[in-house]
Order: sequence, then C-alpha cells, then structure tokens
Amino acid sequence: MKIRYLGTGAAEGVPAMFCNCEYCQSVRKLGESEFHTRSQVILDGTICIDFPPEAYSHSLKYGVNLSALKYLLVTHSHMDHFYAHDFILRGYKYAKITEPVLNIYGNSAVESVFYECTKREMKPEVSQNFNFTAIKPYTELYLGGYRVLAIPANHGKTEDALLFYIERDGVGYLHCYDTGIVCDGALGYLKQKGAHIGLVSFDCTFVKNSGGESARHMGIPDNLIMKQKLLDLRLIDGKTKIVITHFSHNGSPYKDVLKGLEEQYGVLAAYDGLEVEF
Repeated sequence: MKIRYLGTGAAEGVPAMFCNCEYCQSVRKLGESEFHTRSQVILDGTICIDFPPEAYSHSLKYGVNLSALKYLLVTHSHMDHFYAHDFILRGYKYAKITEPVLNIYGNSAVESVFYECTKREMKPEVSQNFNFTAIKPYTELYLGGYRVLAIPANHGKTEDALLFYIERDGVGYLHCYDTGIVCDGALGYLKQKGAHIGLVSFDCTFVKNSGGESARHMGIPDNLIMKQKLLDLRLIDGKTKIVITHFSHNGSPYKDVLKGLEEQYGVLAAYDGLEVEF
C-alpha cells in the first residue's frame, strides 16, 4: 500500500490562519517548508480520509485526480476534516468526472453536515453523483479490494468520531487522528478482527507535550503509550512504521523540533506531500 500525506496540520493550520504569535510570525518568514495545511491522506490514489478546505489546493500541488476518487472516509464533522461545501461542484457544467459516484462514509453528524452544506446550491445533476452511508463504531466494510474497520475515537461526546483501519492483502493502515488515547475495547476489536498494522498515523497535535488522559488529542508521550498498547496486543511489530502528524502551532512544530522527535523516538514526522509505501 502507498499513503500520501496531503496535509499534516491541525484545525487552524501551521501557521495558524488568524494567529500573530511569535512562532507563527517566524514560520511565515521561514516559508512553505515549515507550513502544515489541514490534514488529509489518500491511500493508493483510491481511498481518501477526510476532506479539508485545502482539498482543492492539495489536488493541484500533488497531482491528485479528485474526479477519480471513489471512496471518502470521514473521521468526524469538524470543518477541518469535512468541508462539504465543495461537493456542489462535482458534476453538471462544473466538472466532467471520471468516477460516476463518490461513496462517502461517516457518522450521522457528518451526514447532517453534508446535507446542510449542500442543500442550498446542490443541483439535481450533481446530487446523483454521491452515495452517503452513515456508519457507527465497530462497523466492517469491504470497499473494492479493501477491508475497512471503523472504531471509536476519543474525541468528545457530541458525535461518534471514528478512526479507521484499512487493509489490503493482509496488511493494514491505522488512522488515529483527532483522538486521545484509544480505549482498550476498540483496540481489542482490531485484535479480534485479525488486524495487522503495517503503518500507523498518530495524532501529535501537542507535539512534545502530553494531552493527558481526558484530552481529545495527543502528543508524543501519548503516542508512545499508544505504541506500547499496540505492541502488547501484537497489532504492530518492529517493522511497523510509526508516523506522527496533525500538528498544532501551539506545539511549535519547527522542522528541527520534529527531526529531534524522529531521532529520539524512532518515528517518522509527516510533512505535507510525504509519501510512504508499506
């Protein structure tokens, strides 16, 4: 499998959109190599996870053919992970699409946001180009040649935020964004289902700092706890690639800082455009 990290920042982006703190000022001066746009990944050019406001610019910069996208998995309804307004443009005179139907999978809150954001401008000729399926935690899907397991994220109580395990040919990818430390029941479900993780992406919003037990995000101390939990369950092994991502400006994720975390903890710090095979 091949994953591309199209965006690697938290909700406000890096530098943050409306921020004039010392860090954001310095990053603007240092330039694009220090930037982290809102988070989005694509697997094998076929399955996309989340659709931020930058999805269009990501497609331009990294040559992603959004008209050929067949599956979109959405973790939760927050704007930086699901910017549904753009979908009014998928068809009619706005676009000649390669893949007739985009299949979207998300929780009931994501479904509500989809229809709320598109109802005013969505033309009938465009609406027929979507198929939305509302899913819950502990759902198993088969999408083409892929098996997908949805498990609950630790990301608040207002909706069933989801994490995804995506597998092809016996090796899988675990997507752990916008979550604190994942509950043992969810990891046990992955074990029960025979998951074998070749690469895991950890939310590292707080960079060097821990979010604590009740946090909705993680930092590297929490990522290490998660890594050990996965090792104990034999969901990962010494060959599994560990990637940290979803950085916030509040953690001052300079390239040199992230390089230090890579060297100290044996992880890979994602940057916009990073491509990894596993």
